[in-house]
Amino acid sequence: MDVKLKRATYHLWTFAFSKFISSFGNSIYVFAMSLFILTMTGSAMNFAINMICTILPRTILAPIAGYVADHFPKKVIVLSSQVVSFLIVSGLLVYMVTNGLSVLAIYATTVLLTISQMFTGVAFTSSITRLIDEGRIQKATAINQMVVSFSTIGGPIIGGMLFAFSPIQVFLVIFIIAFFLAVCVEATMDFTLYGSERTKEEKKENMWQGMKAGFLFIHQQPIIRSIVGIALVVNFFTGALLIGVPFILVEILQVDARHFGIIEGILAGGALLGGVYFSIKKDVAFPLLNVKHGLLAFSCLMTLFVLPLIVLIPYNGIVIFYSMVMLLIGFSMTYVNTPIGVLLQKRVSDQYKGRVFGILETGATSLMPLSFILYGFIYDLLGPIGTLLPTGIFLLCVTLYMLRKKIILSAHPELNSPKAKTIENSYT
Repeated sequence: MDVKLKRATYHLWTFAFSKFISSFGNSIYVFAMSLFILTMTGSAMNFAINMICTILPRTILAPIAGYVADHFPKKVIVLSSQVVSFLIVSGLLVYMVTNGLSVLAIYATTVLLTISQMFTGVAFTSSITRLIDEGRIQKATAINQMVVSFSTIGGPIIGGMLFAFSPIQVFLVIFIIAFFLAVCVEATMDFTLYGSERTKEEKKENMWQGMKAGFLFIHQQPIIRSIVGIALVVNFFTGALLIGVPFILVEILQVDARHFGIIEGILAGGALLGGVYFSIKKDVAFPLLNVKHGLLAFSCLMTLFVLPLIVLIPYNGIVIFYSMVMLLIGFSMTYVNTPIGVLLQKRVSDQYKGRVFGILETGATSLMPLSFILYGFIYDLLGPIGTLLPTGIFLLCVTLYMLRKKIILSAHPELNSPKAKTIENSYT
């Protein structure tokens, strides 16, 4: 048992390293290559197309990636997709050296790299309970959140530095080395440490039946259905802030670009702080209560965001105010996302994990463009106050309904116990 725990500890840090390579590398690649396209063509549309190339493949193919993760050895999927990523970037480097770099070559590379990394991500996320002991699932989920947050902060910074100070060839070589290191590390991991790969019954399903079974599993599990629904709702309403932050700060309040960059970075810093918090604290006793509290805080912060538009505040006060609000928003988002991840890891059967996470990713990525379009229209029509205040109130109402007492008790029936309050307070 001691040997198994040591192996799980090794997995915890190799998982963090691999996720770092995947998330951080992808963030650097997309930002640097989009800047390269913008410089090369001078077209904002070409810049936007490259960003779309990172969204559409995930929206369309994530359920397929989930099916593959549930029906084939996860280690083979992870290693194969990382090797494919290595070959894709190497191919771009060879093409650039022999033919020069074209916009179409970048688009093709972005699409293929997005697909390969999506397979890696879904397979890895659905493998957490097989790689790591149950007592550290929250820690692994929190580390995952920390890596994503750090990638959000550092990816554009490093990508911009590489773009400004080094040839594009050097940038691609660094990327190739990173993928090579990831493959070497992942090859040492045991993806069956806490469970077998698949059953004979699972092999008999064809792809369509398997994907349909994934949707049916979510539909038949009220708690899982609620968690997935909450995740999609949060993802959609986050679009109100992603559109509203630059619109309010830059266009309306005329915040200096340097201060705006700091305020945006603090959002990811809050998420990073939340990841650290969950990585060092004991497992939460009632995760769905944490999700509810985090969402209530998030909706209140969203309504609070318009305060400087109503009350006259000095410029320095505006910068400090929005820095604090963004820090709290980032923390509250992690306060929601980490317990959701832990609940899904613990409650979804191993044979369905890939499909559930794939469906979740498809829903999230497909809702974001719709959210951007809708909120872009609403901001122009109603302004920031008329947009954020109703959105915050509506999110508050949706949270209270979707996480009503009946749902909370069905997920945590022990809350009916007289000792439940004491237990809850000791963990939260």
